[in-house]
Amino acid sequence: QAHLVESGGGLVQAGGSLRLSCAASGRTSSMYGVGWFRQAPGKEREFVASTRRAGGNPSYADSVKGRFTISRDNAKSTVYLQMSSLKPEDTAVYYCAATGAAYDNTESYAAAWAYNDWGQGTQVTVSA
Repeated sequence: QAHLVESGGGLVQAGGSLRLSCAASGRTSSMYGVGWFRQAPGKEREFVASTRRAGGNPSYADSVKGRFTISRDNAKSTVYLQMSSLKPEDTAVYYCAATGAAYDNTESYAAAWAYNDWGQGTQVTVSA
């Protein structure tokens, strides 16, 4: 089991940028696939982005394509989410998640059930 800790959240104006980090400790070998999810008040948790061990096969939700970039530094056991052109609707608690499973299709990594390790989340607030 990997222990995940997110950081980098905060308050930013619309159009601004933030970079979230997800640092892993413990059984980092279980971080074959890593995803970012978010949950806004009163809404369900939704997929944001995912990537696999070598950093390939990045996948994004349509709402963030072209604005967010997921990357990972395996040597540091850290995954990043670079967020640009932020909008008020991006306001949410952002969670990173990890799985040791190698699914056949990229779509599986967009599902919360695919992950077994989760961080506590970091708040991102985008003001208009």
